[in-house]
Amino acid sequence: MSVSPFTLIFEKAGILGAASVMNAVILTAILSAGNSGLYASSRMLYSMAVSGKAPKIFAKVNSRGVPMPALLATTAIGGFAFLTSLIGDGTAYVWLITVSGLAGFIVWAGIAWSHYRFRRAFKLQGHDVSELPFRSKLYPLGPIVALVMVLVVIAGQNLEVWQGRADWLTVFSTYVGLLAFLALWVGHKLITKSPGVKLTDADLSRTID
Repeated sequence: MSVSPFTLIFEKAGILGAASVMNAVILTAILSAGNSGLYASSRMLYSMAVSGKAPKIFAKVNSRGVPMPALLATTAIGGFAFLTSLIGDGTAYVWLITVSGLAGFIVWAGIAWSHYRFRRAFKLQGHDVSELPFRSKLYPLGPIVALVMVLVVIAGQNLEVWQGRADWLTVFSTYVGLLAFLALWVGHKLITKSPGVKLTDADLSRTID
């Protein structure tokens, strides 16, 4: 971090070891992000196990309520992802970063779509919006705009495609996360034979309570 603008500012201010200070700040931020990531991912895996969407072993907790099997599994996967940066020329690591980055956009698209459908289902089932403790003033435009923007960002991950000079290996590596998501979603539908949920049949009781 010797050429960071923050480092240069600290050096101009006469602070010795500015690069080391910035490295310490960045390391602290990385550890914080890793800690929150492990917490969230282990609890998601635990929740999936409790609801029957993951192996039951991940639903076990220790005496302090920590889902250790889920935590160990997510830690192992995170460790493997880190090791890929040390293997070869780092191509595998770049692919993993690309997949995880696109997954974030997919999640936000799901949030926007869920919000849009939730409010519609809420009204169709005879409820009034005033019953909700928190209400979006921009509904329905807000979630629609958010969904469109996310889809535009996903489509624009490889501008070269639209400019007629695409590197198809790069395109595949960019959208492999989307392909994996679609494969898992279609596979889940085929295996469980679960139909789509109509707005009038959506279970909103836990949300309302």
